[in-house]
Amino acid sequence: MDEKTMVNDILSNVKADLGSYQKAISECSNVQLRQTFQQIRNSDECFQYELYKVAENKGYYKPAAKATVTEIDSVKTDLQG
Repeated sequence: MDEKTMVNDILSNVKADLGSYQKAISECSNVQLRQTFQQIRNSDECFQYELYKVAENKGYYKPAAKATVTEIDSVKTDLQG
C-alpha cells in the first residue's frame, strides 16, 4: 500500500470516528464519560487536521473549490427562509 492510500484511508477512518464520537456525546448522560468522549474527539480533530495538511501539501488531497460570494449568500438566504 502506498503512502497516499494510507493517508487517505486514515483520514477517512478518523472522519467516521469523529461522527461516532459526536453521536455518543449527544446521547451520553454520564458526565465523566461525556467529557472523555469530548477529549478523544478534540484530540482526533487535531490529528485529522494535521494529517489533512500533510495530505494537501503532498498533493494527496485536493479540497473542493471555494464557494463564491453569490453561492454563500444563496445558502444563507435558503437557511434563513
